[in-house]
Amino acid sequence: MTDVSTSTPTTPPLRISEPGPRRSLPRPRIRSAARRWSGWLFALPALAFYGFFNLRAVIQSVWYSLYDWNGIGPSTWVGLDNYVAILTDSELLEPLLHALVLILFFTVLPVCFGLVAAATMQSIQGRFAGALARTVLFLPQIIPGAAAGVAWTWMYADNGVVNQLMRLVGLGGYTRAWLGDFDWALVAVGFIGTWLSTGFCTLLLMSGVGKIGPQLYEAARLDGAGAIARFRHITVPGLKQEIGVCTTVTIISALASFDVVYLATHGGPGGATMVPGVKVYDLAFSESRLGDASALAVVLALLIVAIVLPLQRLFRED
Repeated sequence: MTDVSTSTPTTPPLRISEPGPRRSLPRPRIRSAARRWSGWLFALPALAFYGFFNLRAVIQSVWYSLYDWNGIGPSTWVGLDNYVAILTDSELLEPLLHALVLILFFTVLPVCFGLVAAATMQSIQGRFAGALARTVLFLPQIIPGAAAGVAWTWMYADNGVVNQLMRLVGLGGYTRAWLGDFDWALVAVGFIGTWLSTGFCTLLLMSGVGKIGPQLYEAARLDGAGAIARFRHITVPGLKQEIGVCTTVTIISALASFDVVYLATHGGPGGATMVPGVKVYDLAFSESRLGDASALAVVLALLIVAIVLPLQRLFRED
């Protein structure tokens, strides 16, 4: 008997190719990189325009602040002396302090008034009174700051509307030429900023109130929470981001204010309402002290950044 052996076919062993030299990037990665850089190419004209007209001016201001220069003749290198003068000379330091005081009127009061107005008008939305109130509050926003400064100069005059109303309600003993009073001129200018900023804050906060769910107010009402408790625990936390925007914009307006103060008082009387914007203008174009003007402008920019950046982090949404 013949032994027939059966042989099973065997598969050839797999060949694992040895790692070769590094190949070029696959095409999808190349296309993704090209797409990413093409976006920057589209933004390049805008970046060039911004760099030439904005960053170039900033760099030039920093460079001029290191010189004693009248803007025309030869300049003298003084290093940081112009910055030291800002911190030691009361004539240059007081405008910065006045700008910090104006934050109370340009920022704190408008945001508080805007919160109360937004919460109040939430209950009367859709009615004629609500639409009328929103129009009246927004009206100052369509008036330029320069025009507002001139108009309020007339109203603050000795025979202006403000003093006439005070005499009408029996406060005639307290009337005065508000913008000419050393003690009250800065406060009077500050209330112009309050009048200008309240409408903007109110409208922005009203748009934020609309995103708060009405079921939260209804649940709080069922739990017995009053109007003040609902405002404190629902409205204010729900408007955190909008409050941050209002605070940032109005603080910048307070620190960089120019048109209102220049046309209302020109920094007077006796420098009582002098702010950095007007002081920089006077130093550069009236006193030909371009180095001091540039140093004050740089300090003002750093002050704005130092105040605004922490606020952005504080009001950031969780």
